[in-house]
Amino acid sequence: MERIFGTINQMCLPALPGYAPRGTPDRAGQARLTLAELDAETGLAPQQRWEAGAFIPRMPDSLEQLDLLLLTVAKPRKIHPDGIHFQGLRYLDPVLAAYVGDTVIIRYDPRDMAEIRVFTGAGFLCRAICPELAGTTVSLKDITAARNARRRGLARGLRERASVVDRLLGAHQEQPPPGTSETSVTAAGPSSRLKLYREE
Repeated sequence: MERIFGTINQMCLPALPGYAPRGTPDRAGQARLTLAELDAETGLAPQQRWEAGAFIPRMPDSLEQLDLLLLTVAKPRKIHPDGIHFQGLRYLDPVLAAYVGDTVIIRYDPRDMAEIRVFTGAGFLCRAICPELAGTTVSLKDITAARNARRRGLARGLRERASVVDRLLGAHQEQPPPGTSETSVTAAGPSSRLKLYREE
């Protein structure tokens, strides 16, 4: 396995745009090629390119076992009455109804968050679908970017509203109410900004 990665690092990656070897400052900032662009650059779908090499590997007994090997991102999650909650999304499958309250392991593809695979101690349980993303391909990176943009927008809105409130409070505090005269209060000390008004 390490030999394969070494071959890729020496013979494939250096020719790609934005290649930055280990130790390069700001490696992530130099990236110029997305995974989708890399797929387009090869000119073949991953399966077609794999089959073109005429290499027949030892395959797992089922697709679920293959998922278990490939989907390395695993997270523990509790099954709620309305499904599994993950990354602010809700994943559903009728099989989950019998496991409400149980803790399971979910595995997912960060490039496609429309579905997750659910595993118990006994093995594969089901594929849970997110209704909001069904029929689409949305990556975890897209979800994170949209969430961060939403948070920045909310923070900007809160700052603008706080500024308006400060201006309104400042405008109301400039003029004393009609029919009153300003007297300073010394009981609170010289640093106090509290003012009282005595009716004339």
